[in-house]
Amino acid sequence: MPTATQNEATLVPDRLLFYCRPGFEADLASEVAERASALGWVGEVEALPLAGCVDFRIEGDRPVNELHRQLRLAELVFARQSLVGLSPLLLSREDRLTPIVEQVVRSGWSFETVWHETPDTNEGKALAGLTKALARPLESLLKKRGALRRKAGGRRLHLFWKDGDRAQLGMSFPGNRSELPGGIRRLKFPHAAPSRSTLKLEEAWHEFVPRDEWPERLAEGMQAADLGAAPGGWTWQLVRRGMHVFAIDNGPMDKGLMASGMVEHQREDGFVWEPPSRLDWLVCDIVDKPARVVAMVERWLVRRWCRESIFNLKLPMKRRWETVSRCLAELQDSLDDAGVRAELRCRHLYHDREEVTVHARMLD
Repeated sequence: MPTATQNEATLVPDRLLFYCRPGFEADLASEVAERASALGWVGEVEALPLAGCVDFRIEGDRPVNELHRQLRLAELVFARQSLVGLSPLLLSREDRLTPIVEQVVRSGWSFETVWHETPDTNEGKALAGLTKALARPLESLLKKRGALRRKAGGRRLHLFWKDGDRAQLGMSFPGNRSELPGGIRRLKFPHAAPSRSTLKLEEAWHEFVPRDEWPERLAEGMQAADLGAAPGGWTWQLVRRGMHVFAIDNGPMDKGLMASGMVEHQREDGFVWEPPSRLDWLVCDIVDKPARVVAMVERWLVRRWCRESIFNLKLPMKRRWETVSRCLAELQDSLDDAGVRAELRCRHLYHDREEVTVHARMLD
């Protein structure tokens, strides 16, 4: 591993770098600050509008790696990626690589791969040519300095390009990171599906259900309810897995989907409909106030009407983290009071917009 020269102090990481959907920086900043404080950490958050990232710089001498281990990416709502970060670099167009290599050497970092990433914006996408041109020369220099190695514990160096003249370095570790570039799961829209909302449920399954458990937890012959189903984007995913579906909506369902014989369409209000027996899955993408959706799901879980549920919460324009945090806390409190053991997770997925996706799984 490279070492610092006598005239060059070792660079100690003092911050975490998180990616998010542009426009949600303030929400992620509020979430990170609150969660870090609950863990006993004090820090300063930098969250520029539409930057697609949040910087959390800690105070004191504690190693930031410790906070990174405690603040699990899977438990964060608005973060797409979580990295141990270094100070942002201002680069010269005549020589962008030297400052990057020097910062890596000073940090003492070693790693097996290098990823170049940008904000999920049109301006970020326009940097693709630049990052592609710099990738090989940078890897060659890092190999010569001993930082890029064949065996380095699976660590990965991330270069987050904020624009052509500014980049920030971060390190990710196996088990507490997204394995997707930019933390984004890009899915291909199935043209047979009635609406693009179908991708929300597919992505949620990838996020919340381990792939090797799909044959057991998303099995053919299961029964499910889709509340607010029309025209059938989420129902289509359920039918595709071989499930029989109660599609609850006063609106019309897709004719091709109904021809499958797997769907029973009931023109009723999803908030008051009750299943005839316990179901395997409840899914819901109703556009309504988050508190009302949570109250409905709470009723399902307390009465044990389903084994698992995925539902979306439509968020207000401001104070979104407060809304999510309050809704999840109230749902957990209600389940605890009723003696219901359930695992709750919530994520702001790529195919979500002004909403978050919640997964609930009964544990008994």
